[in-house]
Amino acid sequence: MKAHELRDLSMEELEARVKDTKEVLQKLYFNRAVAGQIENPAEIKKQRRELARLYTVINELNSTEQAS
Repeated sequence: MKAHELRDLSMEELEARVKDTKEVLQKLYFNRAVAGQIENPAEIKKQRRELARLYTVINELNSTEQAS
């Protein structure tokens, strides 16, 4: 999901997405450690970027709330 789309979500929805993304990332790391390889290694990079986007939008929202 693009950053401009994430900005339209509420804080609760963003936090839920962070939780879901962390779970997916943890499963990918676990599968890579156990099996030695995963089906799509690029998925880890994709999920890490999504998590970074989510944290960026959350920090933007928090900073605008504090500035107000």
